[in-house]
Amino acid sequence: MSFSGNVKEEISKSLSPARHCRIAELAALLSMCGSVSIGSKDRYRVKIHTENEAVARKVFTLIEKTFNIDADISIRKNMTRKSVLYMLVVRRHEDALRILQATKLMEGRTGFFEEVHIVNPIVVQQTCCRRAFLRGVFLAAGSMSNPAKSYHFEIVCAAEAMAVQIQELIRSFSMDAKIVRRKRSFVVYLKEGSQIVDILNVMEAHVALMELENVRIFKEMRNTVNRKVNCETANINKTVSAAVKQMEDITYIRDTIGFEKLPEGLRETALARLSHPEATLKELGELLSPPIGKSGVNHRLRKLGELAEKVKQEQGGLH
Repeated sequence: MSFSGNVKEEISKSLSPARHCRIAELAALLSMCGSVSIGSKDRYRVKIHTENEAVARKVFTLIEKTFNIDADISIRKNMTRKSVLYMLVVRRHEDALRILQATKLMEGRTGFFEEVHIVNPIVVQQTCCRRAFLRGVFLAAGSMSNPAKSYHFEIVCAAEAMAVQIQELIRSFSMDAKIVRRKRSFVVYLKEGSQIVDILNVMEAHVALMELENVRIFKEMRNTVNRKVNCETANINKTVSAAVKQMEDITYIRDTIGFEKLPEGLRETALARLSHPEATLKELGELLSPPIGKSGVNHRLRKLGELAEKVKQEQGGLH
């Protein structure tokens, strides 16, 4: 199962003990993948359709535990998409009415309507209810990328009004959710790893949160190691290049003016470098008598480099 599927499986098994939170989550699920019809004699019927078994299971449980109503379930195979479609139907007018009144999805509506695109703010007034609502919309229409590859969280909405409402609810938890138009849909999304950790925490998907944090820690450690390796490689390359240049300068001095005219300190350092081309400045300093520090060795080598440049200029740049 994908990481997104694991998150949905986890939160589908979570059932809030508070009735108002269960109503908020059910309102989210109905608004994202439900429809309501009014038949003859103004008889209401509620339908929920989904291809996700976890969503179907959660809707059935919420209706049963919150209203003591058993929804009818039918399963159909979609041969074109090679998927399974779960259909939950509350057929009795009185039951459908109770659910719609509790979730406040029928207020101000008249006649026949198929889809609900916004939820009454009263339903998500409390922080705990906003958490439950976001669980519901993610279950119904959300997805997440594998955090080992990239950080991306999104909820696809059929209507812009619903996307705006979800964006505002996510932002109420101090996350910078954004909206983008994708064909006929409106997508609410987060892209930063830290914010995806936060949204998992808000939805109370704690197992998935720990898994994501482990991935983030591993990736950060790997990036830190890579940075250190790159830094050390750059330093080694720099050191090697400097040693090669020192060898060239010292060899040039030996082959042109010789070491006899050099001060004793420079002559000793030049001979030490020629004898130990791979030695560090510290190791070179320890080879000298008396030993000197890295800065002293570096000073002498710089003097030898300047002398080599001076000799080249005096001899017309001939190597």
